[in-house]
Amino acid sequence: MNWSAIAAILLALAVMLGAFGAHALRSRLDAYSMGIYEKAVLYHFVHALGMLGVSMMPRIGMLGNGAAAAVCALLLAGIVIFSGSLYLLAGTGIRAIAAITPLGGLSFIAAWLVLAYGLLAARR
Repeated sequence: MNWSAIAAILLALAVMLGAFGAHALRSRLDAYSMGIYEKAVLYHFVHALGMLGVSMMPRIGMLGNGAAAAVCALLLAGIVIFSGSLYLLAGTGIRAIAAITPLGGLSFIAAWLVLAYGLLAARR
């Protein structure tokens, strides 16, 4: 899988969703919902950047392909679940959607821990 290309697409999507929120949703969402939306964009953007960085690591010998793929898959899952659920919560107001948000957060945490392990293991 071309994780660099996926990261680039996710970064473009983060910019588009951020602009959409700033221009089209600002007058439609209350302050609480706008804050949730902005948090979704922030985590989306940061973790897509992380995915781009991790996807480059095998090319420079810092990390194996398998470990990089695992980290990128976890980051993708986190973006979809964490940010996705927050986008939906902000847009719909259905609070039950937030029940899955922590699973995305766990995916982010797992990604960074797998990265740390992979970097330490590659160093030996």
